[in-house]
Amino acid sequence: MRKRIILLFFFVTQMGIAQTEDAWVYFVDKEDVASAIANPISILTQEAIDRKNLHNVVIDEKDVPVNEAYVTQIKNATGVTVLAKSKWFNCVYVRGSQTDIANLLSLGFVDSIDYADNSLDIRKSIIHKKDLTPKNNNKFAVKTTFNYGSAAQQIQQLNANYLHEQDFTGTGMTIAVMDSGFPGVNTIDGFKRIRDEGRLLDGYDFVRRDDNEFAFSGSSHGTQTFSDIAGFIDGQFVGTAPDAKYYLFITEDAATEGPKEEALWVEAVERADSLGVQVINTSLGYSNGFDNPAYEYSTSDMDGQTAFISRGANMAFEKGMLLVTSAGNSGNSSWGIITAPGDALGTLTVGAVNSIGNYASFSSRGPTADNRVKPDVVAKGLGAAVILSNNVVSTSSGTSFSSPIMAGAVACLWQAFPSMTNAEIMQLVRESASLYNNPTIQLGYGIPNFKTILENLSIDENSIEDFRVYPNPVHDRLFFDLITKESLKIRIFTTEGKMVKSESLENVNYISLNDLSNGLYLVELISDTSRYTLKISKY
Repeated sequence: MRKRIILLFFFVTQMGIAQTEDAWVYFVDKEDVASAIANPISILTQEAIDRKNLHNVVIDEKDVPVNEAYVTQIKNATGVTVLAKSKWFNCVYVRGSQTDIANLLSLGFVDSIDYADNSLDIRKSIIHKKDLTPKNNNKFAVKTTFNYGSAAQQIQQLNANYLHEQDFTGTGMTIAVMDSGFPGVNTIDGFKRIRDEGRLLDGYDFVRRDDNEFAFSGSSHGTQTFSDIAGFIDGQFVGTAPDAKYYLFITEDAATEGPKEEALWVEAVERADSLGVQVINTSLGYSNGFDNPAYEYSTSDMDGQTAFISRGANMAFEKGMLLVTSAGNSGNSSWGIITAPGDALGTLTVGAVNSIGNYASFSSRGPTADNRVKPDVVAKGLGAAVILSNNVVSTSSGTSFSSPIMAGAVACLWQAFPSMTNAEIMQLVRESASLYNNPTIQLGYGIPNFKTILENLSIDENSIEDFRVYPNPVHDRLFFDLITKESLKIRIFTTEGKMVKSESLENVNYISLNDLSNGLYLVELISDTSRYTLKISKY
């Protein structure tokens, strides 16, 4: 009897100290891939399909969801909990004992397992890495009035107010914000404008798997970051993209810190892609300080290809979205450098400066582990104006705020030139920055100038006499008076960014608009050496 009690005690003690592990479980295949790709509306929204078609982004197997039958079997496995899933990487993120997770390899549809603690891997996670260097990273050589209140300086520092003055305020652009919570967004006056106009599209809490509260819960950090893009209090505060449409996703669990949040973020970005989102802001970063030290990254891991969240960011770039992310607030710590996903090749990573453009000492520095320039650019992050969850206009500091300030400006720029790719827009922003020819580890390429970008992409005012489009408003035929020997391509977009006509001017000096409905449109003229966009009204 005594021996049995001792053995039982030993067994219970061993169970009590069993180590819980986190891991990614990768599947061997997906179901009905060919039919899903042939019928993309079954896996993507029309907005997503239109965005991909406009920028020649291939719809492929990565867009097909994971096999839910596989997910169900994993959920039913003894001692394993599924916390997230990824269609791009065809995997689920799980938690359980090392033994229970390892037993999943006996399932025929499981390809491999990567533990968050890499020392446990039989095959290292490097097998899942992929070279996702932007396909077009070359230089792209082409040539509304608000009372901003407390937000004036941070907008004018970027000359983003010039975009607004040209009526590029985010109309038709869709932005997703990933953060830790958005309390007050559904009630306070600072977001009443977007609520009343139906531009707050949807939200989801990936941490608690609950959309009943529309992501209006959790930490108020997201409320503040969101305000720098979308907030509006007449005469007191204006965000950088006040007329865009928005999705809000909670991916950060304020109570914990670890790779689970990376997995949730990738899942949220995949949803954003399927919804047709164009720009994503992420005021989050992951490096060390995890609850389980074995899961932490080293500075050598900040190479843009190691952290799961960074690999997901690269995939999002490949899928045509433009990701703006905070550099991190590690400038004064022993870590020092940028955090994931800010190290990713496919992100526009934003550091912080003060009101006169000097480096904010907390802002994470570059370069990446593979010696790329990061941060890419900077914006005001020291004493940035924000709207708090109680509707009070205040200030906060961190790259968490320089990132959304930049994201909104980028969205307005992309609105002006909707046929450009994410790579082209990102490169234009870098090239316009104050230190482009001499980047530093603190400021990257420096402070962008959105006025310069817009002016350089439009026909020079001195040559306007050589160029005329009329009439405007137009009823049936839009005429072009041009003095040029270059070929000219005309593209017409709705204000939502959907291309509705594409023609080349040959032997005639007009295009017919009889097949278009009445309303506002963007007309883009593309020659061999320049590009110009204007708005027209059809009646």
